[in-house]
Amino acid sequence: MSIRTTSDQWWKNGVVYCLDVETFLDGDGDGVGDLAGLTERIDYLAGMGVTALWLMPYYPTPDRDDGYDIVDFYGVDHRLGTLGQFVELVRTARDRGMRVIVDLVVNHTSVQHPWFQSARSDPASPFRDWYVWVDEPQDDPTLKETFPGEQHGVWAYDRRAKQYYLHRFYSHQPDLNVANPAVREEIARIIGFWLQLGVSGFRIDAVPFLLELAGVADAPTVDPHRYLKDMRSFVQRRHGEAILLGEVNVPPDQQREFFGDEDGDELHMVFNFSVMQRIYLALARQDATPVERALAKLPAVPFDSQWATFLRNHDELTLDQLTEAERAEVFAAFGPDPEMQLYGRGLRRRLPPMLGGDIDRVKMAYSLLFSLPGTPVLFYGEEIGMGENLAADERLAVRTPMQWSDEPGAGFSSADPRRFPVPLTEGEFGPLAVNVAAQRRDPDSLLNWFERLIRRRRETPELGFGRWSIVETDARAVLAHRCDWDGTTVVATHNFSPEPCRVRLELDGLDDVVAFHDLLGGGREDLAEPAIDLTLGGYGYRWLRVQRKDQRLVP
Repeated sequence: MSIRTTSDQWWKNGVVYCLDVETFLDGDGDGVGDLAGLTERIDYLAGMGVTALWLMPYYPTPDRDDGYDIVDFYGVDHRLGTLGQFVELVRTARDRGMRVIVDLVVNHTSVQHPWFQSARSDPASPFRDWYVWVDEPQDDPTLKETFPGEQHGVWAYDRRAKQYYLHRFYSHQPDLNVANPAVREEIARIIGFWLQLGVSGFRIDAVPFLLELAGVADAPTVDPHRYLKDMRSFVQRRHGEAILLGEVNVPPDQQREFFGDEDGDELHMVFNFSVMQRIYLALARQDATPVERALAKLPAVPFDSQWATFLRNHDELTLDQLTEAERAEVFAAFGPDPEMQLYGRGLRRRLPPMLGGDIDRVKMAYSLLFSLPGTPVLFYGEEIGMGENLAADERLAVRTPMQWSDEPGAGFSSADPRRFPVPLTEGEFGPLAVNVAAQRRDPDSLLNWFERLIRRRRETPELGFGRWSIVETDARAVLAHRCDWDGTTVVATHNFSPEPCRVRLELDGLDDVVAFHDLLGGGREDLAEPAIDLTLGGYGYRWLRVQRKDQRLVP
């Protein structure tokens, strides 16, 4: 039995905010966002209620894959700042009540990394076995491309090494041989280094690929889950509050394996790709059933574990767990043009444009996100309703510069926009129409709504710590679920349809209920029986805290 308390599990009732340093704010006017600019905006993030920043890669890089091709795991790219500025950022964030977690990208390196350059130059190099080499690759269907149609296979021939090397991602990103003990030891040093500089955890990139060498002839193997256990143990010894957040896009029954044993001894949190994908199917159908079924398939997770919930991340909006017919439905509803689609499995769009700018529908979707079992994760710009720029390459369409104002350069930078790492979004979701400055002045803006939602989410521990269950309704468009924790109960309802409806919610096990409090709209309503009759508007949503007899609740 775990002896950790809820105060130890800061991430369970937190809100994670993901950003790319180079597209957030340019502090020195060179056209590229940097650590100094991000530090300048820490108070903005703290004021919004964010509890943890997740930084996308900021390491030295040739930048052929938006920083995921790394040449030094112990540094900061010169365009973005220095290690000293990184420490200043972490200290400033901590001072404002926020932790920092960073990307741990150890599935591969850049071809320009000194390790790979040494490995390819000499068969006797100590780094040769840090990568996976073969004389002649075999045709193996288990070794699939991560980006279909972009890589032309997972093996690349290196003329200097006179062998083929494995790359599950791009050919300029050779896979590390994590089955090699020396590589695992180096990864531990990398983790220890950043923990020493004050980070509170790591988002681990592409976890299922990390140790998967199936099909590679004569390759050493190691139990991936044993390695994850060792990694977690190392992290907890070095920094007791630090977490491991895993990118694990596999079906729910397989996701459960990455949490570890019944007490949870592998990843602390796992991204809930299964529910995310079916939220979009439900939005397309205006029917909550796909989400309800997806939730029902989720396995129970250990006490020291949690799902990470999201609607949008920095990659393509993958729909790979849907059937071909279901994926076609979502494409037809939200990305009918081929340029909106990517890799045959996902969309390179943000939510507001996909929903036609319907603010009621957008708010319903984010209310759902914040009430679902797990820790909500936001991608920068979601709080103001930013859109995508389809003129940008591939996944960069959703990684455009943050829109701070309607000034030239969107308040992101004073430099010529041609020097920006990604071109600005244009049109009805561009900075002239959507920006922080204007929304901060408008009490009815999406930004101010988000601030209220985040505050309420952090004041509702039932959603972060509670045991959840589906509440049956007779309306297919409505998802209702409840979370019970420490003698209190919260019920959340969401209408996926534009049509108003009335639902009755039976509250099993609450015979002494006397009232409910509307947590988002305010107000209290008395109850004469353990059931709630609710009217929901089109795309309506409500969070209700149930009050029992002789129970005092904070409104």
